[in-house]
Amino acid sequence: MNTDISTPAIAFEQIEKNFGSLQVLKGISGHVNTGEVVAIIGPSGCGKSTLLRCFNRLETINGGHLVVNGIDLSNPNLSMKQLRQLRADVGMVFQQFNLFPHMTVIDNLTLAPCKVLGQSEKESRRLARTYLEKVGLLDKAEVYPEQLSGGQKQRVAIARALCMRPKIMLFDEPTSALDPELVGEVLEVMQQLAEEGMTMVIVTHEMQFAREVANRVLFLNQGVVEEEGSARQLLTYPKSDRLKTFLSRMNFVKV
Repeated sequence: MNTDISTPAIAFEQIEKNFGSLQVLKGISGHVNTGEVVAIIGPSGCGKSTLLRCFNRLETINGGHLVVNGIDLSNPNLSMKQLRQLRADVGMVFQQFNLFPHMTVIDNLTLAPCKVLGQSEKESRRLARTYLEKVGLLDKAEVYPEQLSGGQKQRVAIARALCMRPKIMLFDEPTSALDPELVGEVLEVMQQLAEEGMTMVIVTHEMQFAREVANRVLFLNQGVVEEEGSARQLLTYPKSDRLKTFLSRMNFVKV
């Protein structure tokens, strides 16, 4: 896995995010190196998904400094051109699949490259078929989302994000809406991306996956980073009592 420490793909310093009077992020700092996989874990309501959504400006920060792929998202005068570039460079996969039900799988994949990137339909369909093959679903190109299982829909959602040829991939609990027996097929695709050097930030409750695939883990608690470190070290030998409790409740380690 290639990492470039000198130029982080994502750099954030003292990020704050408020929803009205509720402060969700309370001065979070960190970075994600190019080619690195970082997992964000923590209890519900700790700010994991909010932080992730800040990275592609689905949420705007209220304080601090945030640079993603060279674009300063803390700049109040961010241009539409910069925002479009950000959205092209940063792919995101959500808990829900967000596929258009009235469109075939391949049409779901080609819509954004044609409309946003200005690719020809021929080139977009060629890339779509390439990425469908990558996630093991080339044979589903002409079917509709309702004909797919949950795991297949999420793999299509990953392929759709890859069709934009992003430099960074964000995953917001991509397996949380799946039946347990379907989780593995999605994690397998994500592991393959990690092995290929894709820069990834993953909000997840899959602790074993985080330990095996992530380079580093951030443990969030009540809007702050309570503990961070290498994935294997942090998840095997947690230091903070809160992290120990969190992992024990997930039956990951015995405390």
